[in-house]
This record gives sequence, structure tokens and C-alpha cells, in this order.
Amino acid sequence: MAGIKDVAQLAGVSTATVSRALSGNGRVSERARARVLQAARELDFVVSSTASSLASGRHRNIGVVVPSVARWYYSQIVDSLAASLLTAGYDLTLYNLNEDAGLRDRVLSEFLLRQRCDGVIPVSLELSREELGQLLAVGKPVVGIGGPLPGAETYSVNDREIAELATEHLISLGHRRIAHIGGSDAFENDFRIAGTRRHGYESAMAAAGLEILDSWRVDADFTIQGAHSQAKQLLGYPRDTPTAVFCASDEMAIGAILAARELGLRVPEDVSVIGIDGHELGEALGLTTVAQFPRQQGKRAVERLLQILQDPGAYRPTNHSARTALIIRSSTAAPAA
Repeated sequence: MAGIKDVAQLAGVSTATVSRALSGNGRVSERARARVLQAARELDFVVSSTASSLASGRHRNIGVVVPSVARWYYSQIVDSLAASLLTAGYDLTLYNLNEDAGLRDRVLSEFLLRQRCDGVIPVSLELSREELGQLLAVGKPVVGIGGPLPGAETYSVNDREIAELATEHLISLGHRRIAHIGGSDAFENDFRIAGTRRHGYESAMAAAGLEILDSWRVDADFTIQGAHSQAKQLLGYPRDTPTAVFCASDEMAIGAILAARELGLRVPEDVSVIGIDGHELGEALGLTTVAQFPRQQGKRAVERLLQILQDPGAYRPTNHSARTALIIRSSTAAPAA
């Protein structure tokens, strides 16, 4: 089998240049890198991951922890993380917690510490100072997605602000009877997203001097099916029926639109619906939404983590604001006279 010296001789460079070109660590001119890659292909040379990790102290593997890959937001982020890491020549070890608190403790206290991961990307997990400190103490930098983590770099949206923005959009159209389909207490474990978005809705309504009936605040499970059932009850009674519904996620907004149609209501003529996320199905259904571009969040997190691995001194514990945008489509309009 060809060795690194054979590749260096054929490419006309030093073995150190071959190592830098194939590992991605260190500066190499594009011309030299091309010669090394061509020589490696001609000789069928494959870098030994074991030898490389022993020499560099790196395993070129990133641990990613998510509450559930079944939900659209998380699946989009995982897909983006995997693509970005693959492009950079890194492997991904995925820990799908399935929203199991016991499994979460084992992953954070055992698996991540013993596995050969160079860094960790937790998604929508509110790590305690002890959990975060344990990872950092063994040299695993953390770049989180979904909320601020004291002592780590993170990327997240301001859930209260985007909920206010969604509600204010309905108010600006002239709606006064606005309902909210949010998440139940089961979704308050990490970063309290459901409660924070509910508070944003309530804040916007209060600022406009609008009343909120108890029957206008209902909880679901962030799924199309769960919101569909709740929306049928919310919109199925003529008394105090809202003219608009703000849903805490696009999947729930899609469920609300389907429920309205089953009840013979027209969207937006009889009821306007708005969500949060930027789900690709939203465009097909004409759903107005506050998009948060999860794929961009994943890409930025990988880029930042790899920068930190190259230069540990670049680690700056702070929360970076992720991009959001109000995308107005046909599911919202002024209320009927």
C-alpha cells in the first residue's frame, strides 16, 4: 500500500504539506493541494483516521444532540449540519433523544464524554452550567442552536419578538378577535418556547388594547394533527369565533387551515391564519409565516464550530441572532366587514 511519503514524492511536496492538504488543517496553496489530491488518487492512498487522530488529537467527528428528528425544524437543522460537516470532511454522530429526559442525562453525562467527538452542537437543549462545564472541561467546544447558553456560543431567534411580529401583522390588517394555538406544558423543558411565544402574542394584544377570551388560547403539540383537532373545536362554535388565528408553528398553522376548510370556512375570507417557521409546505398552502431559516442556523453553527477548532482562542461565549423574516402570503387578509 502507498504511504504518505509516496504521495509526497509523486506530488513533489513535503510530507507535512501532504498531511495539511489531506487533513484540512493548516494553510496549503490551492495548486499544492490539487497536486496532492491527484497523487493520492493515482496511488489509491487513503488517510488512516486512527493515525490522523493520534497525530492531530482530532477525530474529525462532531456530536449533534436533538430532542427529536421527527419534527420539521429539527430535521431541517440536522440535514443542514450533516451536509456542512460532510463538505468540511467531518463525520457526524447523532443523538436523537426522542424527548426522553432519562436518555438526555445519559447522553450528556456519558456518551458525549466517552465518544471521540471534537465538538458538540446541541439543538434546542438548555444545558445547565454543570452540563456545559463538563463538556468544556474535556476540551469539547459547544456551539448551540435554539437558545442562549451561558458560557457557549449559540444561534437563536427571539421567540417573543417573532410572536409579537406575527400577532401585530394580524392586528395591522384590522383583526381584533385573534386566537392563539400554542404548545402545551410538555414543551416547556428547554428554553420555554411555547410559553415565550404565547407571551409575545399576549403582549401584542395588550399593546393594542385588545381583549383575549380564555377560549381563544388553546394548546396543541406542535403537529399538524394536534392543531387540526384543537382548531376544529376553536372554530366550530359560532359564538365568539375569532377572525384570525396565530399558531406557534407552521405545522400547527397547516392543521388550522385544514380544520377551517373542513368546517366550510374560507381562508382568509372567514378566518386568517399565520404561523412561525418557514415550512416548505407553507408556500403550497399560501401560508403567511415568520420564517426562521433553520438550515441557515445549522450552516452557521458548523462554520463557527470549525473556526473554533482551528483557533480555540476565537471562542467567544455569546448568542448570535439568527435571521427571521415575515413572509406574507394568501392565508391572511383584512377581516370581513
